Amino acid sequence: MFKINDNYLKLPGSYLFSTIAKKVAAYSEANKDKADNIIRLGIGDVTLPLSPAVIERLHSAVDEMSKKETFKGYAPDLGYEFLRTAIVENDYKSRGCDIAADEIFISDGAKSDSGNIGDIFAQDNKIAVCDPVYPVYVDTNAMAGRTGVYDPAAEKWSGVIYMPCTKENNFCPEIPDKTPDIIYLCFPNNPTGTTITKEQLQVWVDYALKSGSVIIYDAAYEAYISTPGVPHSIYECEGAKACAIELRSFSKNAGFTGTRLGFTVIPKELKSGDVTLHSLWARRHGTKFNGAPYIIQAAGAAVYTEEGKKQTAEQIAYYMNNAKIIREGLEAAGYEIYGGKDAPYIWLKTPDNMTSWEFFDYLLEKLNIVGTPGSGFGPSGEGYFRLTAFGSLENTKRAMERIKAGEASI
Repeated sequence: MFKINDNYLKLPGSYLFSTIAKKVAAYSEANKDKADNIIRLGIGDVTLPLSPAVIERLHSAVDEMSKKETFKGYAPDLGYEFLRTAIVENDYKSRGCDIAADEIFISDGAKSDSGNIGDIFAQDNKIAVCDPVYPVYVDTNAMAGRTGVYDPAAEKWSGVIYMPCTKENNFCPEIPDKTPDIIYLCFPNNPTGTTITKEQLQVWVDYALKSGSVIIYDAAYEAYISTPGVPHSIYECEGAKACAIELRSFSKNAGFTGTRLGFTVIPKELKSGDVTLHSLWARRHGTKFNGAPYIIQAAGAAVYTEEGKKQTAEQIAYYMNNAKIIREGLEAAGYEIYGGKDAPYIWLKTPDNMTSWEFFDYLLEKLNIVGTPGSGFGPSGEGYFRLTAFGSLENTKRAMERIKAGEASI
């Protein structure tokens, strides 16, 4: 008789954003007259179309696939060199980071990489995560049997080291009392929208080098950084190549949520004993992944052209203007807010001691606005709420008008 991976049975409920989608669908079904009026500021999905430079390259790459002379089949294991070279030149060398093209692995996105990276680590590794945290880090480790037993009352896993990110520490994690094997960090942070300085990040690198830990650094939102002194890559820190893996995405900087493209950086200096993690990931990547499509990688390379960089910068500015509107609107309505300056997420304190889900229900049922309950990201997220700046300008303005008008009813 076959057996299942019963670690899946330990997972509480469904994935956070699946739960939200089900609640919104149920509300829409029960209130058909309001369904078309719902403003979605919950999931971090972009709304602007792909930039003209990307679209033009997509079309030409499709044309190439129609001709025998330029047709492409399976992609190289690491991804096409033209894309990896463009990444090195624009994302790393330009910031003084010594990363080689063959240390970059092209994938279909940071979400899948953040889940799959656990394949190369032993089951008995102890993980440390920020709290609140992007749910994928914890859920995928739970699926692998690395998190122990879930306590519904505490909303915690017995085998996970939680690093509370609260108002008192400016939503930035502190070195934990227990020593983890794997440390997950995400900056600019999802969900709180906060950032740390290079000096603060260097503390983590130094700690990982001393303790023998590895840092999995999610830099999916680095393109939104505008404040001087905030690092775009962990490899800006001395020694990081010997202790850190970096995850990157084209979804938020260039709008590839529907076309899927990302990459993972694993320096060859990063080792467990004499074994390089680069070699393990290369083996895993080549065995389980057939590569992102040529036309998508070609479009990704267009992001790094002069026109591509200009156009994606305009898109980022559009979303950050939305963030500014949300921040100013919430402040005017009397909310306590964080983030939204170097990240497309605004983290707000729920009013009148409402729980995160109570505030979710209030926004949905009274104001027809969808956001994300902070408690869905971890116990320290209770009493907080996340709004995204990835909506349209029109909907963002409408949402803030509704919140301002609705405040009197809370």
